[in-house]
This record gives sequence, C-alpha cells and structure tokens, in this order.
Amino acid sequence: MCDTDHNEPVHHHQLSRRQAIGIGAAAAAAAAVVPGLTGRQAAYAAEEVSPENYEAPTGLAMDSNAKATALDHIDRNADAVTGLNDTIWEYAEPSLAEWNSALAEAQFLERNGFRIQWAVGGMPTTFVATYRNGTGSPVVGFSGEYDALPGVSQKKGSTEHDPVYLDDPYTPNYGYGHGCGHSALGAAAAGAAVAVAHALRRHRLDGTVKFFGSTAEEQLVGKSFDVMKGVYDGCDVFVDWHPGRNTSTGFGSNNALNAMAFNFSGTHGHGGSPLGNKNAQNAVRALTMLTDMLREHHVAPSGRIHHAIRHSAEAPNVHAALAGAWYYVREATPERVSILADKVADCARAAGLAMRMEVHERTVANIWNMLPNKRGAELVHDNMVQIGAPEFTEEDQAYGKGLQAAAGIAQNGYSTGVATLRPPGETFLGGGSTDVSDISWIIPTLSLGTPVSPSGTANHSWLTTGSTVSHAGHVALLAATRYLAAVAVDLFTQPALVAEIKEEHAARTANVQWASLLPADFQPPAIQPPDWFLRRTGQKWPNSHITWPPERIVGHTQWESLGPAIPPGNVQPYE
Repeated sequence: MCDTDHNEPVHHHQLSRRQAIGIGAAAAAAAAVVPGLTGRQAAYAAEEVSPENYEAPTGLAMDSNAKATALDHIDRNADAVTGLNDTIWEYAEPSLAEWNSALAEAQFLERNGFRIQWAVGGMPTTFVATYRNGTGSPVVGFSGEYDALPGVSQKKGSTEHDPVYLDDPYTPNYGYGHGCGHSALGAAAAGAAVAVAHALRRHRLDGTVKFFGSTAEEQLVGKSFDVMKGVYDGCDVFVDWHPGRNTSTGFGSNNALNAMAFNFSGTHGHGGSPLGNKNAQNAVRALTMLTDMLREHHVAPSGRIHHAIRHSAEAPNVHAALAGAWYYVREATPERVSILADKVADCARAAGLAMRMEVHERTVANIWNMLPNKRGAELVHDNMVQIGAPEFTEEDQAYGKGLQAAAGIAQNGYSTGVATLRPPGETFLGGGSTDVSDISWIIPTLSLGTPVSPSGTANHSWLTTGSTVSHAGHVALLAATRYLAAVAVDLFTQPALVAEIKEEHAARTANVQWASLLPADFQPPAIQPPDWFLRRTGQKWPNSHITWPPERIVGHTQWESLGPAIPPGNVQPYE
C-alpha cells in the first residue's frame, strides 16, 4: 500500500467497510482523516447514524396525479403482470439459457411502447428496453431477471415437497425451479416500468425509463459483465427489488464475491486396474478437503466458501480424465475476498500437485459489495408506508403455514406490515451477494423486498418456488410493482430529490477508485443460442463481444510411473 496525493482517489481497500459506504461513527472518523472529502461530503459522512438515534424521515414520498395514474395502471393490469410471472415460472430456464423467459419479458415491454435492444454487451439473453418522453431526463433504470435454479422445482399448489422428478437410475435429480423468485422479480419490475412510462406519457413529464433484462444473476455474471461493457452508463438512479420474506428496505451492504472454476486433468483408466491411473475425481476430493480445513483458522465470520462439484467420474469403472469444482468465495470487501480467494486457489494448486495432475483455473465471476444509498432507502420506505403492506387472505396465510409445517419451522404465515427502517449495525457478519452491486458503484441504487415467501423459509428452496406462483406470491409481487412505480414517479417529479440521492452517491464514492473486478480480457460463460431465438431477436452468433468457441480444456497428464520392475522375489544382487 502506498501513500496517495491529496487530490487522488483512495482505493477501496484503504478505507474500512463503513468508511467506504459512508455511514455511522466510523464514517465520521474517515471524514476527519481522509483529505479527499470536501465540505458537503465531509458533513454528510460525519452524520451520526445508529440504530439508537435514527428515525426514518417522512414527507419524501409525494402524492401526485402521475403517481395515481401509475398505481391505477398497475391495478387495472394486475393480471398481465402476474401472468408474466406465471409464464416465466413455467419456463423455469437455467442461467444463460433463458431463451423463452427473456423473450417473454422483452415482448411485454415492447407491446407497451418500449424499444428493445438485444445483447448490447454481448450476452444473448440480455436486453435493454427504453421508453423516452420529452427531453428524456432524468433516466431511471429498472432491473429484470429471469433465471431459475437447478434442483428446486416444485409443482404448483402443493404445500408438500412435490418436485418435477428427473428419472435417472443412478443419479436422480429434481428439475429447475424459481427458488429465488426471479420470475416475480422480472414481472414486477416490468409492470412498474410500463406503469411509469404510461404516467410520463399521460402527464407529459420529461424522462426516460430504462429496463435492463439480465441473464445469469445466479451465476453473478450478467450485470457485472454488462457494467464493465458500459451498458448501464447514463442512468441517474437505478431501482431494484428482490423477493424476500418481509416488506422492507435498507441501506446496508452485502458481500463481495469471487467465483472460480478449477478443473483437473487426470488420465482415463479402469476401476478394476487402478495402478498408475490418475483419477481426476481424487483431485477434486483433495481440493474440497483442503478448503474445508481452511475454515478453522482462515475464514472470518463475514467470509463464506462454498462449492459445487459440477462434473466428476461418470461411472465407477471409468476413471475421470477431467473433473472439476466451482467455488464461490465471499467476503466483506474486494480486498478481503481477494485474500480469501487466493487461499482457495492455493488449495487447488496443492491438490493438483499432490495428485500429480494439471490444474486449470478460470475466473467465472467477480463482483463488489453493495454500495447503499441512505436517502434512497428513506424514499423507498416512505412510499411503502404510504401505500401499505401487502394484504394476504386467510387462504394465503393457510397456504404459507402449510409450507412452514413442511419445513418444520414456526407456522406464522406471511409477514404483515412494513418493517422499520434501521441503519446497519457496526458488526458485519456476511451474507449473500448480487451482481446488482456492481451497478450500485456507478449509479445510485435503491432496493426493496416483499414477502413472496412465508416467514422463516429460505430462498433457493422448493418452498420459495411454490410460493412464487401462489396467490400469496402474486399479492407480494404486485405490492413490489406498486412500490417500484411510486418511487420512480417521485424521482421523475422531484428533481431536488434526485440531486440529493446523486450527491450522496458522489460523497460515498469520492475516495473510492472503482473498477470492475473482472479481468480486462474476461470472456463470460455463454451458451450458443438456438437458431429460432437468434431469428426472433435479430441477433447473429457469435457476436463481436463473445469469443466462440470458448477455450477448451485438453489435458496432457501422463499415466503415473511406479518405478522399475520388481525383480523375482524382490532380491537385489549384492556387489
């Protein structure tokens, strides 16, 4: 670490976590010692914000004819919004291959006056939908996702685990499902974007609504790659939401993440004649053992290491010549996650050395932690309170309690009411990650959640998959649609509020030199689109952004030498 000139931005790792996001007492200290903060920025950073003395302000969310128009539009078109959710839910397409889902979302927006541009950054199932009115300023962005998760399928309506079963006599599995609620996420955001565009048109308001359809959020690569490519440039404020278990917003952060794939090249061989063979599966087992042993001394409470063995031996009697594991490494800041990821990579190299195999390492995703916006969260919270929490029926609550009973947790149904807005605590214990985080460092980002799933359940589970397409899930996603639209209308009708949100963002980033954590020559994971999808979206493959075919892994590991032949009786001659 070197000293920096007083006028030069300080890199992220030279500030503490709370200094970097500009909140609380630690930020006050940062204002005193970091010379890059100027008058108003220093005053903002020095503001004392703690759970003990904070009270969310009111009066930020303003009633207006435009807001009433947008909310009325949502009410009148609720079936179209929930229908879009249900359609994408049925498709249940995996990351990078959301052909039908992305098309359904884009067509919904196109039918409502948006101009569609496909694969602006190069990834084929991404698109930007734009509606411009008047001068086109300000520009408010919405986020759409539509990828499903492996193994979390659930048949509609049941409160018992009832997956779509994939029959395989040796390795049975469950199908893909929307266990993170992305079908609802994209549908609600699209419904809000259309309602806001309608309000701009009806009331002749200046502004541009941009909707960013994003691929592979679960692989944490779609948005971060597009941010690096400049796809999100030009937005003034970005409005985001995610299905959850209560009605809430906040201005805390989350974990940065490095994702890596390690593949080992062994040799083919017969299970009945193992000597001299190099089964790549053994290197994967060694890697996972070593990374599990890191946890005792090398992983802080904010850190996470988890993996999936994506491919290994396909049969007991065929030793694998290629096997690998995919790792997610999470920590509070980019510097901390880089340190932890290096330890994981050393484990892979050690496993390859011990098993005498080639190791192939590849970065598949790198993202920052979230940069929050306090004033934006306050605007979101005020709108939530004014509009009110989702209202669930007795049947909804009975369904939720049925899911909770199946999970073996408290049977209290879906959360009611709007959660109190609270500042983040001084102690950060880690958690999830999202590629929305990369957007938050270049555009002020506002986030919220609604109870698409009952209390105590978990995302990435069949419980969320089932709930997302239930009546209760519809109630929660329509509530999110209203909140998103109301917040966006406030941004279009209150220029002073936009200026304040942007000023806060500038203050938080004044001493952080942000750059994508992806390598400059990064090639994202991609799947070749089917011809019908290319025709319907007007794309060509490969495009100018994606190298195709991708680099192949071909191993050159040789069979193991066991030494010279053993003489008869193992008797060595004497000299």
